Amino acid sequence: MTTIFWAGDSTVAHNGIETYPQTGIGQEFDRYVRHWDVRIENHAVNGRSTKSFIDEGRLAQIYDRITAGDFLFIQFGHNDEKDADPDRYADPDTDFPANLEKFVNVARNKGAYPVIITPVTRYNRNAPGAQYKHDRWAASARKTADRLNVVCIDLTTMSEELVDTLGEDARRRFYMNLPAGIYPHFPQGQTDNTHPQVEGAIVFGSLIAKGLKSLGGVYAELLCDDYDRYVDESEHMGHIATTAAEEVER
Repeated sequence: MTTIFWAGDSTVAHNGIETYPQTGIGQEFDRYVRHWDVRIENHAVNGRSTKSFIDEGRLAQIYDRITAGDFLFIQFGHNDEKDADPDRYADPDTDFPANLEKFVNVARNKGAYPVIITPVTRYNRNAPGAQYKHDRWAASARKTADRLNVVCIDLTTMSEELVDTLGEDARRRFYMNLPAGIYPHFPQGQTDNTHPQVEGAIVFGSLIAKGLKSLGGVYAELLCDDYDRYVDESEHMGHIATTAAEEVER
């Protein structure tokens, strides 16, 4: 069975019931794959950057498990850009591309397929006083993929276009902006324009699936047979969560 190994941060990681409805993209991505011969092993962990993921030995754990014909999805950026934290910061011109290359080498050394995925957008990236933007790290990921001849799925651009189109609807439905009195673990509600909730994870995952489909070959072969029924043009993405939840064959 082919395994997709996913390395990333909290926007990708698997969540337990204690943080519901927060949901990582990797947590919901099994909706899109051929479940009978593709499995997902999600190694993403909250708060990690390329630097801290490597420093903590998490990439070494993947190296020990990944085998020929598997895939390594590499999705970082949110924490690499935190320049006040030396344990996580990775300069987009130097350390970040060097770290990405280490992930790529792990996959290639084991005969697996590396896939660089640029980070999903924060909803409020253009708000006055916004502290973080993915621009330099997404550009660095694209440039590194080109330099190393690795496929790159530009989730940053695709998610920016989608979120900008949907506006407030995306803020409310896709991110952890929660009203009070609905979720037991967030009784006071919450404002969070970074982390996806269930619908956001499904929608952003659909963009990655769309990127895999466009690549063709072994990448498209990861996807379930009914892919084209519920993921087509980007203008329909606002409805993808409902149709995916109801129609995807597991």
